[in-house]
Amino acid sequence: MEQYSDIGLIGLAVMGQNLVLNINDNGYSVSVYNRTHEKTKSFIKNNSDRKTIYGFDDVSSFIDSLKSPKLIIMMIKSGKPVDDLIEELIPLLKGNDILIDGGNSYYKDTERREIYSSTFGIQYLGVGISGGEEGARFGPSIMPGGNIGAWNIVKKILFDISAKIEEEPCCAFIGRGGSGHYVKMVHNGIEYGDMQLISEIYNIMKVGMNIPNPEMSKIFNNWNNGKLNSYLIEITSKILNHKDENGSFVVDSILDKAEQKGTGRWTAISSLEFGIPLNLITESVYQRSISSLKSLRTNLSQLYTEDTGKLEQNDDIIIHLQNALYVSKIISYSQGFHLLREASENYKWNLKFDEIASIWRGGCIIRSGFLSKISDSYKENPELVHLFSSSKFYNEILNNIESLRLIVTTAINLRIPVPGLCSALMYFESIKSKKLPANLIQAQRDFFGAHGYQDLSTLIYTHTKWY
Repeated sequence: MEQYSDIGLIGLAVMGQNLVLNINDNGYSVSVYNRTHEKTKSFIKNNSDRKTIYGFDDVSSFIDSLKSPKLIIMMIKSGKPVDDLIEELIPLLKGNDILIDGGNSYYKDTERREIYSSTFGIQYLGVGISGGEEGARFGPSIMPGGNIGAWNIVKKILFDISAKIEEEPCCAFIGRGGSGHYVKMVHNGIEYGDMQLISEIYNIMKVGMNIPNPEMSKIFNNWNNGKLNSYLIEITSKILNHKDENGSFVVDSILDKAEQKGTGRWTAISSLEFGIPLNLITESVYQRSISSLKSLRTNLSQLYTEDTGKLEQNDDIIIHLQNALYVSKIISYSQGFHLLREASENYKWNLKFDEIASIWRGGCIIRSGFLSKISDSYKENPELVHLFSSSKFYNEILNNIESLRLIVTTAINLRIPVPGLCSALMYFESIKSKKLPANLIQAQRDFFGAHGYQDLSTLIYTHTKWY
């Protein structure tokens, strides 16, 4: 069979379809295959004007259509489906052909698959892709990790299809093994935190202040033009002002149960494994779990019938809400980058944190104005352990933390749940404390389990006979 495609893609869900169109827009011919053949036929029919996208009903013909070395992007559900597809593809591939997993795979699975593929001479890349449907179509943030030789072959394509900031591609080689998918995982963890924080601020305005949706939309739009500039703030403004065909606000008709696919949970698990506190991000995962307990929440709300307090709206409180959200976002990103540094040291990935922050500035879901400050912080000091120590954030934190304290205490008094904002504040109060009450915890452990403790003056481990 004639080999005419520069690259192939398997998996024609929305992300896969949009990525194909993006690749084709950038001048590359693409072969596509989907397990459900009708989806392939429909996609080709809907894009019949594109003469260099080719659809196939069987994997063998799909593989034969690709130029060598064969480049194959897998855009399918993570987990066992990826392993099954690899087993199906390997007998049809030759040495130096390249498999690219563009889904949200668990980074340890990616490392295992890279090693396994290499035994057949197949090169493997685990590529984090962020930006949702729009990003896939017009330029996502791309985080490739794995085989450096494979990266050198595919990097031009990935550079071309990625988002651009000041003509610089939002794509950089992250490192070996599963580093690309790990960085994407942490990106998603930060995303969980961002969304939780924004929803809590929205809830204070909605429940505590009775601000109408159009006015909230204007507030978020104004914030997006300032220090809170970000994709999630931008779309929140649009969501709050969107009506259905009957003139009703769509957001008010959505059931309050937030779903999740697992990347936030993986981030929380990794933080526990490394002992790096991610309480804000982990709390955001738990809040999605609590939201899913709708029937239990409804029953308990009838049992505990306390009324929510009300707060008078004024310019000052809106400014405090803005400041509280801003500093909480700084805290969330600081936690995420702290975890990235620990993982980098543990796995010897040598992650470049300035590059990671830089490629997150465009295309991805958590793109925010202050990512440039994060990138600059690591450029100034590549050994920076924590963003709280950066000169670029010191005054930002000091100038906004009092607003966070005010909003958290106000929400508590109003009986409005703000676990994300509270977690952000408690992280700040703890991480800057020279002394914590952990001495008592260690004494208790020594009392009941003879675990020992370090003497404060000598740091030598000792044990007390408490009884």
